[in-house]
Amino acid sequence: MTSRDNQSISVVWFKRDLRLQDHHALHAAWESNNPVLPVYLFEPAIMADSHYSNRHWRFVWQSLLDMEQQLRPLNASFHVSYDDALPFFKRLHQHYQRITLYSYEEVGLACTFERDKQLKAWCKSVGVEWKEFPYAGVIRGLTHRKQWLANWRKQMCSAPVSTPIHKINWETNKTLVTRVPATISAELHRPDEHMQLGGETQAHQTLVSFIDDRHRSYHTQISSPLKSMRSCSRLSPYLAWGNLSVRQVYQAITAVKSPLPRSLQAFISRLHWHCHFIQKFESECEQEFRPVNAAYQRFPYRADEQATQQFKAWCEGNTGIPMVDACMRSVIKTGYLNFRMRAMLVSFLTHYLLIDWRRGALHLAQQFLDFEPGIHYPQFQMQAGVTGTNTLRVYNPVKQAQDNDPSGEFIRKWVPEIAHLDIEDLFAPWQIPPLTQLTLDSPLPPRYVNPVAIPEDIIPPHRDLLWKWRERDDVRKEARRVLHRHSNPG
Repeated sequence: MTSRDNQSISVVWFKRDLRLQDHHALHAAWESNNPVLPVYLFEPAIMADSHYSNRHWRFVWQSLLDMEQQLRPLNASFHVSYDDALPFFKRLHQHYQRITLYSYEEVGLACTFERDKQLKAWCKSVGVEWKEFPYAGVIRGLTHRKQWLANWRKQMCSAPVSTPIHKINWETNKTLVTRVPATISAELHRPDEHMQLGGETQAHQTLVSFIDDRHRSYHTQISSPLKSMRSCSRLSPYLAWGNLSVRQVYQAITAVKSPLPRSLQAFISRLHWHCHFIQKFESECEQEFRPVNAAYQRFPYRADEQATQQFKAWCEGNTGIPMVDACMRSVIKTGYLNFRMRAMLVSFLTHYLLIDWRRGALHLAQQFLDFEPGIHYPQFQMQAGVTGTNTLRVYNPVKQAQDNDPSGEFIRKWVPEIAHLDIEDLFAPWQIPPLTQLTLDSPLPPRYVNPVAIPEDIIPPHRDLLWKWRERDDVRKEARRVLHRHSNPG
């Protein structure tokens, strides 16, 4: 290749949109009639961000391999490069006469937002046109919600984009690609049978299995940490990383015979909820660093040495509270946890231990295979009770165990060191009398005799503190601002 090829090229930059169908950016690139270069960048600066872990990049890698398999019969392939965005596109610009860049708008973290601002400034300075497409009815820079719901419904009901990938003139030159280092590549290739497999093909299979069968117990088993692993859709990582578009899922569900089963009606409301929260984050992305209700900046979270030790115990699933530990160990191992149990983990950290929600947000971002910044942060703040607008929900981990794991099967699976306990002792082992402990088949581990906090003792004064803050004038004033900006009219 010469120092500057006399050629125009359309570059499709894939980020959290790892699919080949219902992909506006890819479709627009095809319509340009230029050779199309499909690019994914493993960006060292983004990979180093503390929100991410290998499980995320392995899922991405699996998604890329799936697309590569779809392209191989067409004598095409994905261009995967280990580069930060700006140096990669600068290098590309030196070899092509004219570049048009196509991508989706990313509702991401501060690190991706700053990257995009720098890249946009560079594109403008050198005459590279960058065409971005909105995500699932989310509107960039929105300051109100007056027409948001109507726009979302319009997007969900419009025809998916169908791109004939066999007709695309794929660019095949890979001389500008920087290979992923062998140490990283080996880790990404390492299988993990406990995690969901990434990819467009697997995503569609999961969607079909939910519609055909698994949805039947969705609305009755959604709160069970054990049963939800099958009866929930399990589509969240495929939506988070874009193996499926929200519209594809919405239309597949609504195509089911009328009237729509109650379980699928409930799921459709979750799709709306999904985009609603991403829009909240897009409209006020500072939520990554501060509470959306600014008055909670002064909330008296603990920062003493004991709090640090308790935070470590929470992160590792060693608090001595069986349901808390089981949930944390489960999500560390599988990358999955149902909604109610996620809320309980946040509640225990922020309401029982009075530890800053921001510390927990980073840890759980690393664990959730479906980590989606636009959902993660607004949801974390809602469960921590720092919005001033949502009902304050303090989850009792003992009651949650009794209600949602009544047989104790989930706790026994993930906390095997207390699996020998009778069901009446399993949920709150610290309540077992000392003399009774001596009669147990196996000694009770110390942490379950003296947990980091005994729920029934610690929550009354903390609940009083939480409610007093919610009633403060500055919190209420900020709550009105939050409602005005982020609520859908009516």
